[in-house]
Amino acid sequence: MNAKAHIRVRGLTMAYGGFVLMRGLNFDINHGDIFVIMGGSGCGKSTLMKILIGLKPPAAGEVFIDDVNFWRLDESRRSDIMKHIGVTYQNGALWSAMTLAENVALPLEEHTTLSARQIHELVSYKLSLVGLAGFEDYYPAEISGGMRKRAGLARAIALDPEIVFFDEPSAGLDPISSRSLDDLILEIRESLGTTVVLVTHELPSIFAIATNSVFLDPDSRTMIASGDPHRLLAESTNSKVRLFLTRGEKNV
Repeated sequence: MNAKAHIRVRGLTMAYGGFVLMRGLNFDINHGDIFVIMGGSGCGKSTLMKILIGLKPPAAGEVFIDDVNFWRLDESRRSDIMKHIGVTYQNGALWSAMTLAENVALPLEEHTTLSARQIHELVSYKLSLVGLAGFEDYYPAEISGGMRKRAGLARAIALDPEIVFFDEPSAGLDPISSRSLDDLILEIRESLGTTVVLVTHELPSIFAIATNSVFLDPDSRTMIASGDPHRLLAESTNSKVRLFLTRGEKNV
């Protein structure tokens, strides 16, 4: 057992009814990793994320979070662990009728006994961490797509989670905004000491920030590689992995 593993996946099968999406998944996500779930369309990246954050049970196999068998827990104990997990979604998933401050305050109001003043101070701090100081009273429709993603991240880290999941964080962003978000993810990982898990197919982000990964293959319906993407690019002899990591470029 790897003592540094934050999440361990063993013998995992993902299925919808009788249709098996992936089987035989075995990998570790270590404390402090920026871990990327990658692979072609339809391979089950988002489904795997749903299993890891507690939204969908696996068809078979086990997920350990800090050596606790996550899906063997009762719903109450699993919910307690989920409070230490933050999630951001492609479009930010902000409540449109709430200001940014109200969106970020929501999990603090739901899951803590902090006073209104303490929540206000924390909300301002979290928004400042993501570069949105001064935007507390703005509504999601009044800011750019990149800013909405930042606001979604502020809400995801409101409860100081131990693990933060990102679903296609760079989707819809221009290259400059995408790189800015990559830098922000690195800053959040360093400042809060979180483990980060991303679902993405964006090569610039993968090579800029990832320290570990798993590659899912829809044809064989299992994982065909895992590890640091830089090492996979340098050492993998699997043609699918190399094609994905080079997008077919020659002389790479």
